[in-house]
Amino acid sequence: MLEFQPEREVPIEIDVHELKSRLDRDEDLVLIDCREPSEHAIANIKQALLLPMSEMQARSAELGSYQGKHIVVHCHHGGRSLTVANWLRQSGFRSAQSLQGGIHAWSTEIDPSVPTY
Repeated sequence: MLEFQPEREVPIEIDVHELKSRLDRDEDLVLIDCREPSEHAIANIKQALLLPMSEMQARSAELGSYQGKHIVVHCHHGGRSLTVANWLRQSGFRSAQSLQGGIHAWSTEIDPSVPTY
């Protein structure tokens, strides 16, 4: 499998329409939900791996297999995921991105079957 190689600097945020397009093309990306389990139980994107921000450092070894891959992190509205994406970039995951508007934007703009809260 080829490693994700961005041609240029990857913006820190990605919008929901771009993410949807990439998922529809079955691109090799890792979608991480950094919300808490109680939030994930209310609403989630089925392709996302739940890895709460509160556990990120303790579970950082789990991220090793994603080195070199395109990582998109989402939360409720985009604040926590932006923090996590910046932390990932500082940890060597230079293509990590935050989903702009979070799962709320996903629910309202892409998939209304995903509940808002």
